[in-house]
Amino acid sequence: MKFAAVVPAAEAGVGWTALHNFAALRGQLRVSLTPHCNIACWFCHNEGDVPPPLARLDRARQPRERSLCPEHYLRIINSLMDAGLKRVYFTGGEPLTSPLARPVLEQLRPSGPDASYTLITNGTRVRAHRNWLAKTPLDKVKVSLHYFSDESLQAIAGTRTGITTVLGGIDVAREIFERVELNCLLLRENAHEIQHILDFALNRRLPVQFIELVGTDFNESRSASAVPADSIVSHLRSLTNDEHIEVAGVGQGRRVFRVDGVEIDVIHRNLGRYHVGQCGPCPLRTKCVEGFWALRVDHDGGLQPCLLRNDLRLDLKPFLDDPSRLAEAVAGHIASFTEGTL
Repeated sequence: MKFAAVVPAAEAGVGWTALHNFAALRGQLRVSLTPHCNIACWFCHNEGDVPPPLARLDRARQPRERSLCPEHYLRIINSLMDAGLKRVYFTGGEPLTSPLARPVLEQLRPSGPDASYTLITNGTRVRAHRNWLAKTPLDKVKVSLHYFSDESLQAIAGTRTGITTVLGGIDVAREIFERVELNCLLLRENAHEIQHILDFALNRRLPVQFIELVGTDFNESRSASAVPADSIVSHLRSLTNDEHIEVAGVGQGRRVFRVDGVEIDVIHRNLGRYHVGQCGPCPLRTKCVEGFWALRVDHDGGLQPCLLRNDLRLDLKPFLDDPSRLAEAVAGHIASFTEGTL
């Protein structure tokens, strides 16, 4: 498949420093294999596309049509890793609902030193795909566990899928991958289960990350469900004295605990974030609690440096036949974003 070349203004006079700095600060390349999901968590931001709950309620608001094939995905990933990006996360929607998941993940080249591939999943499809997943070069699987009962799973994700399916998927992931982690949003709907989720993680020696909700236009109507991290922080302090704060790098700062050698992170909105030049005059800055921490590639070939600003999206399709120009276009876009000239 070929696309007509349209050269963005950002490509003129390309500089690589901004992209290399972003990589050095452990910035993520988040690759969405599909905007679709087999569940519908109400808070989902879908990497900037229309999230599943909204798409189900409003047929007029649907995700972008897919234009990428597995070869395009691999070309983008390889080009940007060659340009210096090291941390690649495969997301969705639910990536394991995509027919592209297997051909993309199976054909990944070895990640190499200081690089990693991480699959982010809701866990419900891991068992069904275990045989081929075990043969991929994935370094890590991160399972979203925002619930610990059928009732909270229904309340949060709008699904009749049972919690045993999710927990079973986590155990299968542990059998086939050396590193499995959990993440959990702090919500009113799961506040009574947070300690159970923590105990589950500690019993299986799984690192877990507790995250304060990031507000977006998609979840604004339920912002009252957000719960601060104070309670889980207090509980963790009752379990360990091993605590420190990390604010280096991109994204929000995190409070890191070690309980019997297991790392527990708490993403706290008051620990700072990494803003760049484009963030200065941004009209959405008052809503932004994350800053610049990820480049998001969607299944229509767009790349966004900011979750809240679709107008800053770069179309990669014109560059898919020339990997070197693709990397240059991304580097130029990130330089302009960092300098505030997009």
